[in-house]
Amino acid sequence: MRPATATLPFDPALSTSVLPRRLIALFIDAFIICAVGTVASMFIVIFGFFTLGIGWLAFHIIPVLPFAYYTLLVGGTGATPGQRAAGLVVRQNDDFLPPSLAQALVWSVLLWLSFLLACVPFLVIFLNPRHRATHDILSGLIILRASRNPC
Repeated sequence: MRPATATLPFDPALSTSVLPRRLIALFIDAFIICAVGTVASMFIVIFGFFTLGIGWLAFHIIPVLPFAYYTLLVGGTGATPGQRAAGLVVRQNDDFLPPSLAQALVWSVLLWLSFLLACVPFLVIFLNPRHRATHDILSGLIILRASRNPC
């Protein structure tokens, strides 16, 4: 059994062509989030009519959808549908185990914070051999090719 602080050796093949796959996964996930948001908005509009406008307060849920989407899917299954379609998985950097919900929450909040900062934190991807963005590094996670995942 390995000590808790041990880090598995990293195989460069695990991060081969991860960057274009991450972009594809992002577009797929953005489409899914928009579709879910549209359906939820239509439901809230109809619900608002039936409740004489009180149901429209549920529109405050819509901005939480992307955080919930990424947190629950990455923390629960280790990948979003877009990441699975692109052949990627999210794992802990130290032992390649699936992330916890707390790590997934930090990862998703930092992901959206990176977008708010004009995508500048994403430039770190080009500076490290594992192709990890700032939100990956700060949350202790790594994006790997699913077909080459050691665990």
